[in-house]
Amino acid sequence: MLGRRTRLAGSLLVLGAWLAPVAPADAQVSSFLDGLFGRKEQPAPAPEPEAAPPPAPAKKPVARAGKDTTKDAGKDAKAHPTEKTGSLKPGAAKPVSPEAKVAAVGAPAAAQAASPAEPPDAATVLAQANAYFNGMTTLTGTFLQIAADGRRIGGKLFIAKPGRLRFDYDQPSPLEVVADGTSVAVRDRKLATQDLYFIAQTPLKFLLREKIDLARDLAVSDVSNDPGGIRISLEDRATLGGTSRIQLFFDADVKVLSQWRITDPQGYLTTVQLSNLQKGKAVDGNLFFINYGRPEDKAMQERIRQSQTP
Repeated sequence: MLGRRTRLAGSLLVLGAWLAPVAPADAQVSSFLDGLFGRKEQPAPAPEPEAAPPPAPAKKPVARAGKDTTKDAGKDAKAHPTEKTGSLKPGAAKPVSPEAKVAAVGAPAAAQAASPAEPPDAATVLAQANAYFNGMTTLTGTFLQIAADGRRIGGKLFIAKPGRLRFDYDQPSPLEVVADGTSVAVRDRKLATQDLYFIAQTPLKFLLREKIDLARDLAVSDVSNDPGGIRISLEDRATLGGTSRIQLFFDADVKVLSQWRITDPQGYLTTVQLSNLQKGKAVDGNLFFINYGRPEDKAMQERIRQSQTP
C-alpha cells in the first residue's frame, strides 16, 4: 500500500509540473514540438454541437360532432375556386408570385457561383510535388508558426538535403530545432540543454529525404483545390505516438510551397506558413551541427565557436 501511495504522489507531482504555466514563447514552440513528436497527453475537447430546436407538434383537425366534414370541404372548395388544382383551363399558365419571379431570376447566377471547380488530377499534382521536393537541394526563408491555441511565433528556416534542417525561433524564445541527417535535437540555449529524436520519428520526411515519393513513402488521403492553390493531404503512420496528418499547400502550379499543417496523433494542429523562400542558396553546414558529447563533437563545437567570434 505504501508503494502505491508513493507512485501516486509522484504522478501528481509530474502532472502538477506539466500543468504549471510557461512563458508564452516557450509554449508556442512547445506546441510545434508536440506537432512533431506527439507529446501531448490528451486532445483538446471538441466543441459540442448546438442542439436543434424540437419540431413543433402538428395540429390535428378537430371534427365537429354531428357534421359531415366532407360536405364542409366541398363548400370551402367552391368558396375558393382558384385554389383548386383543376380550376385552371388546359394550357393556361399558373399565376406566379413576384417573390417567385425574383428567386427564378437569381437562381442561375447562384447555381453558377456555387458550382465547385473541377478537382485536380491527383497523379499529375503528386508528380509535380515530388519534382518540387526532389529538385530542391537547399531551402531558406522565414516562417510563422501558429499553435493550436492561435498563438504565433516567427523565425528563420534552413534546409540542406538530405536530412539537415534548422528552425531558429525569434526572441524571446531560447529554443532551436536542428537535424543533422541522423537525429533531431531540440536545444534550449538559455538552459544549455537538448533533447534528441530520430528523424524517422518526425513527420518532416517530405522536407528531409533526398528523394521523396509522396504516394509511396506516405499515405495520400486527398488532393483538392484550395483558395489560391492546391492542397495535398497525407498521413504518416510511422511518427512517434501514432499517425500524424499532414496538409501541404502549394500555389496553383505546384511551384511554391506556401505552408504545411501537421495534426499530431492526439489531434493538435500546428500550422507553419512560409515566406521569402529561396531554393539553391548556399547554406553554412555548421548550422546543422549537433554535439552528442563525444570528444570529437566538443572539439568541433569549439572550432565553430572560434570561427563565429569576431
